[in-house]
Amino acid sequence: MCGIVGYKGKNNNAIKVVIEGLENLEYRGYDSAGIAYLKDNKIYIEKETGRIKNLKENLNLKEKTNLAIGHTRWATHGIPKKINAHPHQVGKFTIVHNGIIENYLSLKEELIKNNYTFKSDTDTEIACAYLDYIYKQEKDILKSLQKLIKIIKGSYAFGIICEDDKDNLYALRSSSPLIIALGKNENYIASDVPAILKYTNKYIILENYEIAKISNDNITIYNKELQEVNKTINTYEEKYESNTKGQYEHFMLKEINEEPDTFEKTINSCLQNNFKDINLKKYTNIHIVACGSAYHAGLVGKYLIEKFANIKVYTQVASEYRYEKTFYDKNTLVILISQSGETADTLAALRKAKDNKIDTLSIVNVFKSSIARESKYVVYTKAGSEIAVATTKAYLAQLTLLIALTLNLSKKTINKEQITKIKEQITNLIKKDDYKTIANKIYKAKNIFFIGRGIDYALCMEGSLKLKEISYINSVAYQAGELKHGTISLIEENTPVIAILTEEKLIEKTISNIKEVKARGAHTIVISNEEIKNDEYDEIIKIPKTDELLQQLLTIIPLQLIAYEVAKLKNCDIDKPRNLAKSVTVE
Repeated sequence: MCGIVGYKGKNNNAIKVVIEGLENLEYRGYDSAGIAYLKDNKIYIEKETGRIKNLKENLNLKEKTNLAIGHTRWATHGIPKKINAHPHQVGKFTIVHNGIIENYLSLKEELIKNNYTFKSDTDTEIACAYLDYIYKQEKDILKSLQKLIKIIKGSYAFGIICEDDKDNLYALRSSSPLIIALGKNENYIASDVPAILKYTNKYIILENYEIAKISNDNITIYNKELQEVNKTINTYEEKYESNTKGQYEHFMLKEINEEPDTFEKTINSCLQNNFKDINLKKYTNIHIVACGSAYHAGLVGKYLIEKFANIKVYTQVASEYRYEKTFYDKNTLVILISQSGETADTLAALRKAKDNKIDTLSIVNVFKSSIARESKYVVYTKAGSEIAVATTKAYLAQLTLLIALTLNLSKKTINKEQITKIKEQITNLIKKDDYKTIANKIYKAKNIFFIGRGIDYALCMEGSLKLKEISYINSVAYQAGELKHGTISLIEENTPVIAILTEEKLIEKTISNIKEVKARGAHTIVISNEEIKNDEYDEIIKIPKTDELLQQLLTIIPLQLIAYEVAKLKNCDIDKPRNLAKSVTVE
């Protein structure tokens, strides 16, 4: 959630760099944006609600300045309005902040007693004021930041400017991601590497409680004892051009079209490495923990592992798993799935498993992200950067990796010919025209239902989520057999019901449920790899029939493209849906 970008350099293009960086982080979701910059030895602040373009109208991107910090805010404390937008300035300090300060109210009470007043409703302004309060006593920036670490509780990534030291930019983090990027005669801070990839692909990762002091040509990292820390410089593999839309109208459509290559890269990477550093066979009990689409991928993984490897798998959303009573044994493996590798609830679930001395395996897309670094084992998907907030290719990459995991645990195999064929089938499904026709018939609906049984139900959950995320239509997935236990009362004339039928032994049962809703006026849409009588549906999308282990890679494509075409007809902001964020780094 939120985006931070900061710049310190000799090239005097700080405003331009920061604004471009914030635009590259728009996929993270936000409701306001702001920037603080140095001009004529004074710090100026501009901020606006809504999109970054509103902020740009008040700025001269050619203004000569060598120091700036910027922020896109996703509201937590205080409604989305200009006064609550970042940066915040109190006394000597100007800061931007991602995360949540949990003890902000007690800090606020202390500050009020010491004659501080507040303009906003945010925890960030309080953190800024408390830093200023400490600095008045310490008279030293680094010592003040060290003391702040000991006092504030919660998650935070700070970009900081102090009026008494305009030659340096400062940064500090705990449980909220922040990187320091290295350029020539200029350096940067950012929430994620793509923000500044136009300028450099060299970066270091700031760890919890580390403080960064950044000048034009030097970066010094300190631990919480203010001892200098040597850091590894990483190289980001992707190119800046991969983060542009190219010929496509939306990033989401571009990313769907990248799915054939995503599948091929991910499956080949898994087969080549074959989880060589992990003795998966020793585990007889697996927990899969994730949020949102990653959780839905985990449900597919549960079906596959249990069916083909005969290992018991428990799946749970991370925000519940972290608080529930959990039963572990010495042969338990906890698998954490996260596209960003920074998902707060999933990270907390990981730490819970570690506290219980349970082995952890993370499936993530972002190299050396927090979840990847803290897991005992990590396997990377090969989706590349995914800009659209609603995931498509990263989800397919997660499915692919779970398939590879099942192959490792079972006696199943896959050959080059099968990989080539699946890639071709995914490509052909993306090119089909059926989705626009179906979208035209359902985009005005107020409610849409998805039904399926077994593994098809797991796909229904993802299809339903994708539709509601980007089209704002109320969409719900149900186990088809549960319809008659209450939900069927919601079916009325022309209610769209999308049914998935790919599990051969369950198809006849699901057809009975389709007939139930059709008899009550539903407009039924079937996605199937089998021949279905034409009197049992209103619309059908035929998908190829393939090995049961691989079928879900084909089933998901129509669901993603139906959601896309519906959202397009409704003129929704497909890549940046309202209220959503790509990387959810707060509870």
